[in-house]
Amino acid sequence: MIPTSNHQQNKQNAHCFDIIIIGAGLVGCAMARKFTLAGASVLTLEKGADILDGASKGNSAILHTGFDAPPDSIEQSCIADSYQEFISLRKKLHLPLMKTGALVLAWTDDEAERLDGIIKKAYRNQVQDVELLNATRILNKEPQLANHVKAGVYVPREYVIDPWTTPYVYMRQALVNGAKLNCSCEVLNGEFNGEQWQLKTNQGEFKARTVINCAGLYGDVIDQHLIGSSTFQIRPRKGQFLVYDTPAHRLIHSIILPVPNEITKGVVICRTAFGKLLVGPTAEEQDDRDDASVDSETLQSLRKKGEELLPALADVPINATYAGIRPATEFKDYVINHHQDKHYISVGGIRSTGLTAALGIANYVFKKHTDDTQAYSTPEKIIYPDKLHQIAENETRDWQMRGNKGIVCHCERVTEREIETALHDPHLAPASLDGLKRRTRVTMGRCQGFYCSAKLSEMTEGYFQQAIAENIKQENYNG
Repeated sequence: MIPTSNHQQNKQNAHCFDIIIIGAGLVGCAMARKFTLAGASVLTLEKGADILDGASKGNSAILHTGFDAPPDSIEQSCIADSYQEFISLRKKLHLPLMKTGALVLAWTDDEAERLDGIIKKAYRNQVQDVELLNATRILNKEPQLANHVKAGVYVPREYVIDPWTTPYVYMRQALVNGAKLNCSCEVLNGEFNGEQWQLKTNQGEFKARTVINCAGLYGDVIDQHLIGSSTFQIRPRKGQFLVYDTPAHRLIHSIILPVPNEITKGVVICRTAFGKLLVGPTAEEQDDRDDASVDSETLQSLRKKGEELLPALADVPINATYAGIRPATEFKDYVINHHQDKHYISVGGIRSTGLTAALGIANYVFKKHTDDTQAYSTPEKIIYPDKLHQIAENETRDWQMRGNKGIVCHCERVTEREIETALHDPHLAPASLDGLKRRTRVTMGRCQGFYCSAKLSEMTEGYFQQAIAENIKQENYNG
């Protein structure tokens, strides 16, 4: 994003916003959209160079029905609400969706005995189109699976979506409707005088009537800085992933889920919106909130597990590896607290279902906020942003269209026009190579930027805080 001028910055600092949102991850982007479209003046502060620079950049990109969420939990209600809203909005917002369905598979007799409980929970969560399948029906549906599968539950409305374009569009719609976003802006502390907040950041001070903490992995830290305590403690949980190359995408159609345990949903095998196949995540407790490194021993274990369940993976090369960190807490449910007397709402513990639940979380928080305050005046006209270049493989890509100026990244078939369009986006241009990756898929293929980095360095000169030539990262966050 091109930095704001000093004059623009001073105007923002002097203005008292209705809402300041801390954090521009999945939830922060959806929150900005919700409050902006309701008529509030909104500023989002993100300490990263770009949106989605924290926990949100690494996830499994599944649109969940909430069939296995804790019944009567905040998480379950937000997932159910969000799912319906996403389905109703996706065509207006041009959001890709792959209708895959999911299979929760039992590979042992003990797991098979637990399938009835999964079905009962799904029914309690109002997901009533689930179906128990025997091994024969499962293998007819997915013939490449290992034949020692015992039984499974079919969940037809679990889908795969684009994990980056989705929140990007949420924030972009907020911005075209008048919201503000400051990246590279870290909140240091703040004070509430009974009527409004004054937040101190590395970009100066900002005022708001209400603050909403969506800081993800640092949610409890922000609570401590602003209100002196937190009702939860972030316990970072790393999930490592393998991304198999394009041929693996054809091996299965459904999302393959394990029977979950108390700690994690377990290792998933699913196609991605980008024409690859994902195996992961692990669930590793750690103290470090920023260490998203991968290690060969864990990746080998993942590979062994994936090939045990889907034997044909042994013949497909791995395209990339990455890790995400989930902001888990000591609680199984989301932790959303409304400190009414302080005009402060804290949104914590949004784990692997955050991509699905983001719209529902925003609705939940909005209702809590407006229950005890005057409702905003809804704008006369809500603007929908222009359709972006599509990066999902089940959509028409720019390389298939005329006038694209040729392909720059041949592994992922990213065109020069796509890159230029992203760099010149007046609302939400990328501020780093990682941001450009998430908008276009550039450098995310087999060669990891080896062949296209010179051209990219030339095209992006002057756009990023750190030039690509100084910081080519041989890594990938998703496939």
